[in-house]
Amino acid sequence: MVHVLAVWFLVVAFSGAGLVNAIGASKTRSDFARWGYPRWWSIFTGGLEISSAVLIALPGSRIIGVALGAAIIAAVLLTVLRHREYAHLAPLSVFIALIALAAA
Repeated sequence: MVHVLAVWFLVVAFSGAGLVNAIGASKTRSDFARWGYPRWWSIFTGGLEISSAVLIALPGSRIIGVALGAAIIAAVLLTVLRHREYAHLAPLSVFIALIALAAA
């Protein structure tokens, strides 16, 4: 049961994060710019996050979706640690926990 809930929470979390990044509100755009990414990077990241959510939602591609999601979160974690923006670690820890539960 926990596994199933983690999968669906992960789908919702990646969908939400993907929409926020793809829409690219000014705060999101400024974060990406401050981290040195090109202007379009938030849209690209949002697309990857939404793709991950879709892949996780479909049982046949769930493993690929979880792997893609883990790669995205690893890249975000490295970015956050490199720029010492530790306030972003709390939401990342939720993603990490959900990925671990969904992969189990």
